[in-house]
Amino acid sequence: MKKNLVLLVILLGAIQIVSAQEKNSPLTISGYAETYYQYDFSNPLHNKRPGFVYSHDRNNEINLNLGFIKAAYNTEMVRASLAIAAGTYMNANYSSEPGVLKNIYEANIGIKLSKTHNVWLDAGIMPSHIGSESAISKDCWTLTRSIGAENSPYFETGAKLSYSTTNEIWTVSLLMLNGWQRIQKADGSSVPSFGHQLIYKPNKRFTINSSSYIGNDKTDRNRQMRYFHNLYAICQIDNQWGVTAGFDIGLEQKSKGSSKYNSWYSPVLIVRFKHSDKLAFAARGEYYSDKNGVIIASDTPNGFQSFGYSLNADYHILPNLVWRAEIKNLESKDAIFLDRDNNMRKNNLSAIISIAVNI
Repeated sequence: MKKNLVLLVILLGAIQIVSAQEKNSPLTISGYAETYYQYDFSNPLHNKRPGFVYSHDRNNEINLNLGFIKAAYNTEMVRASLAIAAGTYMNANYSSEPGVLKNIYEANIGIKLSKTHNVWLDAGIMPSHIGSESAISKDCWTLTRSIGAENSPYFETGAKLSYSTTNEIWTVSLLMLNGWQRIQKADGSSVPSFGHQLIYKPNKRFTINSSSYIGNDKTDRNRQMRYFHNLYAICQIDNQWGVTAGFDIGLEQKSKGSSKYNSWYSPVLIVRFKHSDKLAFAARGEYYSDKNGVIIASDTPNGFQSFGYSLNADYHILPNLVWRAEIKNLESKDAIFLDRDNNMRKNNLSAIISIAVNI
């Protein structure tokens, strides 16, 4: 906690650097910080949210979810970024990474391969090409992430070849990756993973995205191929109403060389109403089914099968400063939620408030 607060102070101090930058400089310095307080009505022991939650995962305490300082360099032919971060999000998602890698939120460099076409080759640690929700809560319609977003990659490490049409209606990317949300490959794994992304954006109000992942996230000896696809569409109906609909589906071999697969899937629907430039509301409904525990192991007769719904309110105190509140309920087919008295429950109700700033 002390380490997170120190980084937050440093981040806010970066405002001085930002204000001193030359407007035409290719180098920009920016930052982001989000603090939160959350109460899980199951009041779990050790103040830890359920194991499938990786963002805003601490209960009944004031904490930093994510704070980072980012340096970005952009010219016509070269781009690069480096972001150093801390927070409970970093603790949960980078726990398997060694040493200083636990605090690298982003580190990549890109080279434009053509002077006449928008073709880029980027390599390094990058935001995930999967899903409509990111780790930066302020950029998402809901305060917390959906179950599907929590349990698919937030970040990835590898190389990405991308092409955008001149009118930016179409963007296509091909990726070679170190694995499923990894900086370093899994020990004993020698095979790279692959992915694609196809974005169709005919206008500012509509986007449809198709993303995939193919690879093995285990050792070569225990290799089980995983195939995953994410599809989502964002429609801004008018200046007030917007809808995001998404569907994830995945398959993984039951064992090495097997022709049989375990599967999981997750649909999500988010509706947002923007009352004014300062005030907005969102409602989310979602379902996650992983009967065989490929991604979320529950060790119960029906596996992990949960419905979720939430209500969200945002108030922009300043254009770059937002206060948010959300109440969320999860209902499972089996009793999978542990409370402080060591009892298992079928539902999990939580409430959370946060304040986020970008500089």
